[in-house]
Amino acid sequence: MLSLRDVEKTYGRGNKQVDALRGVTLDVYPGEIFGIIGPSGAGKSTLIRCINLLERPEKGQIFIDGVDVTGFRGRRLREVRRNIGMVFQHFNLLSNRTAAGNVAFPMEIVGIPKGERARRVAQLLAFVGLEEKADRYPSELSGGEKQRVGIARALAMEPRILLCDEATSALDPDTTVAILNLLKSINQRLGLTIVMVTHQMHVVRSICHRVAVIDQGRIAEVGPVMELFSNPRATATRRLVGEAAGIA
Repeated sequence: MLSLRDVEKTYGRGNKQVDALRGVTLDVYPGEIFGIIGPSGAGKSTLIRCINLLERPEKGQIFIDGVDVTGFRGRRLREVRRNIGMVFQHFNLLSNRTAAGNVAFPMEIVGIPKGERARRVAQLLAFVGLEEKADRYPSELSGGEKQRVGIARALAMEPRILLCDEATSALDPDTTVAILNLLKSINQRLGLTIVMVTHQMHVVRSICHRVAVIDQGRIAEVGPVMELFSNPRATATRRLVGEAAGIA
């Protein structure tokens, strides 16, 4: 299980500080697809970067399978990150590497033998439906294909947790549906826990089991998706529902 307890993160801007996260407490259960939704600037991306310790909280604790990893550094931190895959909004692919080369890259860094790398790359590209695009460069791929490469790369180290930071925000509606179906398949077939950060209500409705609404760095409400959106209690949730319905 992934757990956050009273996590706080502050950024300094000039003479003032911005409280990006304020006492965030969450539990994400093994094997679920958990959504984090909120408006721009609510703290969503900061939260996901704290989960994989790309950002370190000033206060609070992050637990993975009951182990407090907040203070991990060096080898122990690398081991934690190997168990967490990351999918980005703008793909973050290496332009001078092919699709296969991008998927292989994290395995090269940790010294996985060439034969094993090749086997895993072939399996992963087949899994995301891009086996015929293995030798294509990012400039030769569509947005959806780039995101499929990004997902395959995120799975390369066989993680237990997959973090998706606005993974469909740069995609057209049809491609978004295809990527969400792929993520559902990953969840069902591989048993991965998936955390979806998004500002898109339809993404949460279509894929997530539970969702947390974040507003101004605080968790406003957490619950099963349909229950939370059909009977919103928090002001931030009601605002999101109203905006999605076009009545805000």
